[in-house]
Amino acid sequence: MAARIKKGDTVEAITGVDKGKKGKVLQVLGERVLVEGLHIVKKHMRQTNESQEGGVIEREALIHCSNLKKTV
Repeated sequence: MAARIKKGDTVEAITGVDKGKKGKVLQVLGERVLVEGLHIVKKHMRQTNESQEGGVIEREALIHCSNLKKTV
């Protein structure tokens, strides 16, 4: 039986650009997981009002759970 990945677990990427990096699970959405510090993407944001700036922001994106393994 495969180990279930839950919010708060520490996981390690086993494939892709982030292979070998570790991070904490922030959110689980079905088979996809949001991990702190893994799978960083750049998102172009438009300014919505005077208080928020527009530009390019870097943020975590969802990664499939098959590309992760649970660490102790």
